[in-house]
Amino acid sequence: MTEGNFVDYVKLRIHSGNGGKGSTHLHREKYITKGGPDGGDGGRGGHIILRGNPNLWTLFTFKFKRSFSAGHGEHGSKNRSSGAQGEDIFVDVPLGTLVKNTETGEVITEITEKDQEVILLEGGLGGRGNWHFKSPTRQTPRYAQPGIKGSEMEITLEMKVLADVGLVGFPNAGKSTLLAALTSAKPKIADYEFTTLKPNLGIVQYRDYRSFVMADIPGIIEGAAQGKGLGHYFLRHIERNSVLLYLIPADTKNVKKEFEILRSELQEFNPELLDKNYMIVLSKCDLLDEELKAEYTKEMNDSFGDLPHLMISSVSQMGMIELKDKLWALINEPIE
Repeated sequence: MTEGNFVDYVKLRIHSGNGGKGSTHLHREKYITKGGPDGGDGGRGGHIILRGNPNLWTLFTFKFKRSFSAGHGEHGSKNRSSGAQGEDIFVDVPLGTLVKNTETGEVITEITEKDQEVILLEGGLGGRGNWHFKSPTRQTPRYAQPGIKGSEMEITLEMKVLADVGLVGFPNAGKSTLLAALTSAKPKIADYEFTTLKPNLGIVQYRDYRSFVMADIPGIIEGAAQGKGLGHYFLRHIERNSVLLYLIPADTKNVKKEFEILRSELQEFNPELLDKNYMIVLSKCDLLDEELKAEYTKEMNDSFGDLPHLMISSVSQMGMIELKDKLWALINEPIE
C-alpha cells in the first residue's frame, strides 16, 4: 500500500431518508360509493448504517465520495397499502474506525468487529394513513400524517491501524527498512527523519503458511504525547496493535534512555499501551564490528534483563528468523 493511498481521517456528510406521507384515499368501487377511508401509511425513510469490513485497510474509498444520502420512503396508497421503505445505505469502513460528531466532537461509536453494524442516522417515520383516524363521529377523515423528515449530520471518521505488530521508534530508527525486509511492502526509505508520514502495512510470512500483519508507525519524537510535531496523529495508530516492537538504532548514544523515552511518551498518551506485549530490538547492527557487537550485547542484557530483546540488521538479514519466531510467540501469548 502506497503512502498516498493511506487515508485515515475523513469528514462525511450523511442524510437519512424522509418518511413517506400517509394517504387520504377514500375507498371507491362499483356499487360502493362511500366505502370509508382506506389510505395506507407512508414508508420509513432509509437509514445510514456503518458496517465493519475486514477487507478494507484504509479510508481511501472516501477520498472522492464525501456525501451519503439514504432513500426516501414512498407515500401510502389505497386499500391500506403502505409505501415502500426508503433504501438503507451501508457505509463500509475498516475495523478500528472511530466515529465522531464533527460539530460536537462527541464519540458516537467505534467499529472493531467484522460485519458490525451501527445505525448512525435513522430514517424518518412514515405518516399514518387516514384510516387510522376514523371514528364513529368522524367516519370519513380527509387528512393523514405527513412523513417525518430525515436527519442530517457531519461525521468524522478516524482510523486506528489494526495490526498484530506495531513498530515504535524515533525517526530514522530503521522501521521502514525492517518492514521492507520482512514483507512485500514498499515503504519510502531515505536517510533523513520523518521519511514516513503515514503508517505502512505489510504481511509477514511465517512458517507453515501462517502470517501476521506488521505496521510501520511514523516516528515518535520527545513531547509527542503533548501533540508536539504530529504526536497525536501518530500515537493513535499504536492503540490497535497487539504487540509493540521498540526499534532502537545501533548508532544511538544511550539505548536504555531512548527506550525509556519511548515508553514515557506512550504512557502519557494512553497508560493502557504499557499493558501490551512488547519486544526491544537494536537495529542497524550491520554498522557494528565484532567488538562493538559484543559491547552492545552486554549492554542490552544488562539494561533489559529478562525482557525480550534482540540485535538485528535489516540489510544483512542478521537475526530476522529469530525475530519472527519471537514476535509470533508474543502475538500468541496471552496477556496476564
